[in-house]
Amino acid sequence: MDGKILKVFDPLRKKYVALTPEEYVRQHFTAWMTDALGYPASLMSNEVPIKLNDTSRRCDTVVFRPDGTPAVIVEYKAPTVAITQKVFDQIARYNMVLRSRILIVSNGLRHYCCEMDYETDSYRFLQNIPVWTKEM
Repeated sequence: MDGKILKVFDPLRKKYVALTPEEYVRQHFTAWMTDALGYPASLMSNEVPIKLNDTSRRCDTVVFRPDGTPAVIVEYKAPTVAITQKVFDQIARYNMVLRSRILIVSNGLRHYCCEMDYETDSYRFLQNIPVWTKEM
């Protein structure tokens, strides 16, 4: 603990960070992605900076393909925060820069996942979050 702030070690960032409700969701979700779905931790990054309309933003988690291009973007909210259209709009704005194939939003209680189709300029919601494959 740092003063009265509880901290947790983030293995992806390799540092201690404040354990906020959103961070709690992030740590459990990224552990589940690596342990249960096979996502390689070596290809995952938390708090990825991007530039959007001359404004600095940070994507909560990005999973990259081996060639370095984004495959998955994850946006987290605290468990008390509802997943609304505003949350989807936020991740959609980030994806305008990153052009990821898979978008995920989660508050730790509810998870939504969609797959982008850039050829038809459309998307579809998936029933489950996909397991990792090299073809992502």
